[in-house]
Amino acid sequence: MRMIKKSLAAALLLSSALTVQAGERLTLLTENYPPFNMSVDDRNFARGIEVEGISTDIIREMVKRANIEATFTLRFPWSRIYNQTLKKPNYAIFSTARSAEREPLFQWVGPVVDNDYVLFTMAKSNLTINTIEDLKKYKVGAYKDDYVSQLLKSKGIEVIETPEDSYNATKLEQGRIDVWASGSLSGPYNAGKVGVTNIKQIYVVESKGLHLAFNKQTPVNVIKKLQTTLDAIKADGTAAAIHKRYQ
Repeated sequence: MRMIKKSLAAALLLSSALTVQAGERLTLLTENYPPFNMSVDDRNFARGIEVEGISTDIIREMVKRANIEATFTLRFPWSRIYNQTLKKPNYAIFSTARSAEREPLFQWVGPVVDNDYVLFTMAKSNLTINTIEDLKKYKVGAYKDDYVSQLLKSKGIEVIETPEDSYNATKLEQGRIDVWASGSLSGPYNAGKVGVTNIKQIYVVESKGLHLAFNKQTPVNVIKKLQTTLDAIKADGTAAAIHKRYQ
């Protein structure tokens, strides 16, 4: 009987260990949001080492140091991976802004990087913006479900959304929108992809850190371990070195 009890206890311990290990296998989802996360060939699907960018490289270093197994997948559109993460334990999305509306929906690690959400016009435009209220007079374009789009709509601004941010650069050049709301770094990058180079930044809407957002059922010890590791990566200069690689 004693041997049976010992065997049962050992089996339970093994089962527990396997559960913890399984809980630490993370599925990390992202989109093309250069230079923070992007595919090496600009496609809207990539896996593993085909996913790169400032945030991606920092997060890859995080999971390596934390000794946590993780997969990296880039997919389109953002709304799809956002909803997947809401539903599936051990899933996370990056790089995403942490807002009051999103706060209770996820567990958070970050900020991984800092980002300015800004407004662009064509370089030849004389349009000026002094307050967000000024936007009510203009046609404003933004990427569907992006933080800056949600923010502007919450302030009463009508936003014309597109399923891919580079479309907004084309619409701006064609005069179909007056102002484009995007990231200070990602905007020019996406514009360049479609041959639009004559844009200018005219207003900073908000500066916001970008995070890893985890499904609420992800083990808390994993979240804490990753946050501690991220803090160390910033403190020892690794994060800054990764930034420089993309300048």
